[in-house]
Amino acid sequence: MEEVPTLVIDGTEPPSAATVKAVQTVCDAAEDRAGSGVVVVRVSGAPAEGWTSGLDVMKVSKWERALRRLERLPRATVAVAAGDCGGAALDAFLTCDIRVVTPGARLLVSGDGTATWPGMAGYRLVQLAGAARVRRALLFGLPIEAPEALQLGLADELADDPAGALAAAAGLVSGLAGKEIAIRRQLLFDAATTSFEDALGPHLAACDRVLRKPVAVAS
Repeated sequence: MEEVPTLVIDGTEPPSAATVKAVQTVCDAAEDRAGSGVVVVRVSGAPAEGWTSGLDVMKVSKWERALRRLERLPRATVAVAAGDCGGAALDAFLTCDIRVVTPGARLLVSGDGTATWPGMAGYRLVQLAGAARVRRALLFGLPIEAPEALQLGLADELADDPAGALAAAAGLVSGLAGKEIAIRRQLLFDAATTSFEDALGPHLAACDRVLRKPVAVAS
């Protein structure tokens, strides 16, 4: 059985060179193995007060670029969140294609001492749920409980059995080509901000890519 690339993010720790390397290593493994399958991202933990003291904008930039690579992988990504999830844990959770929360999980936009942290988690929350529905979480740091995350579309499943949820996700993408999933994902991203006229070309190119593939002949 093929080993599933797995990334574990501890939200109690701020983004660091080690965290970036962990993301890059999993991305390398996923990109080296063409085909179907999933990448599993396990997240938990939220940072304590003062967590930004060792950060600088270069570290944050490297972290955001690593997350963007994870978000664009030529494989489906499945995240499982347990307990409080803030900081790097929330960041990684929101990049994934399929997002599972366990009972008692809470999504937290952590503070930096003066207000909530203005990282790209806020951008992804708005893209997924809409500004009005996540306004209090973004402005005031109010936690998003697991049932609410499900209702808002921030999570796809509330699962007592994460292993079963991961198996179901793997079954969902079984037989699908990872590169094709990445193309569909990008079309999905672009649809929110691109006009019909501008979107038509990339969609036609994707259709042409499919139509040019050899048709399998039954023996």
